[in-house]
Amino acid sequence: MTTTDEIAVHMPTPKVRERVAFGLPGLPILIGLTLATVFGIVLVLWPIFQLSSASSEVRGFSGGDIAVMALGIVVSVLSLFCLGGLTMVAPGEARVVQLFGRYIGSIRTEGLRWVNPFTSRNKVSTRIRNHETETLKVNDLRGNPVQIAAVVVWQVSDTAQAVFEVDDFVEFVAIQADTAVRHVASRYPYDAQGEDTPSLLENADEITAQLAEEIGIRVASAGVHVIEARLTRLAYAPEIAQAMLRRQQAGAVVSARQLIVDGAVGMVEQALTRLTENHVVELDEERRAAMVSNLLVILCGDRDAQPIVNAGSLY
Repeated sequence: MTTTDEIAVHMPTPKVRERVAFGLPGLPILIGLTLATVFGIVLVLWPIFQLSSASSEVRGFSGGDIAVMALGIVVSVLSLFCLGGLTMVAPGEARVVQLFGRYIGSIRTEGLRWVNPFTSRNKVSTRIRNHETETLKVNDLRGNPVQIAAVVVWQVSDTAQAVFEVDDFVEFVAIQADTAVRHVASRYPYDAQGEDTPSLLENADEITAQLAEEIGIRVASAGVHVIEARLTRLAYAPEIAQAMLRRQQAGAVVSARQLIVDGAVGMVEQALTRLTENHVVELDEERRAAMVSNLLVILCGDRDAQPIVNAGSLY
């Protein structure tokens, strides 16, 4: 089988790797910021309430009232702004955090988290996914057109590479899977045809293991881990399917006939040996040849033999 060195797939080395972004538990911060926002609103409304309940001789706000209202506005705005740092992370998801275009880390901890509100947070699914290739027409090692398809089970292992190393990692996996299927299918014949060589039909487990390995090498730079790859369709193309079917049927008939002849010869040998050892009948060469001929006709024929009673002598 083909080794890893023989696959000869050279992908660029990733320039970024996933790291943990700084974050805090979101629920305590949510409660604290909510209280701070309410407190700021109270500071803004308190001088207004005081002014409305004062006597008619008091008009306008004092310097202290304006300062309290300004403080309330600042506290409320800052609290509301900091609420923008709250991020919900669902199971099977991660958040890739960027600050002014620079990658600062990823969040994989489930639940409500708080990060710098100036950052942007891109959601990346880390769930296990399936990709089934289309039915591809590929020429095998002998040049015969075959139809082949595969299903690839994969998962994002490095969120930073998935986001920054390729434009669209889902499309990247699909294209690389198709490429790997074509490449692997072209390296082997559809069937061995009696030769001692690996084939797509007879060595499916080894072929799929190599397919998974090659796809894994191709998509590793995109932060994707291939869990498994399996062939879901393997057949000759329609234009040669009938001819190949006739060839397979002819080969099966020849193999079956060879097996029947081998068995018949063995049975004839056993019959002659037992007749001789048990002294059932003495056969000269002519009678022995006639018996061998009759037994071979009976044992190798594809129809039931019709017995003929010989009332006379063989001579």
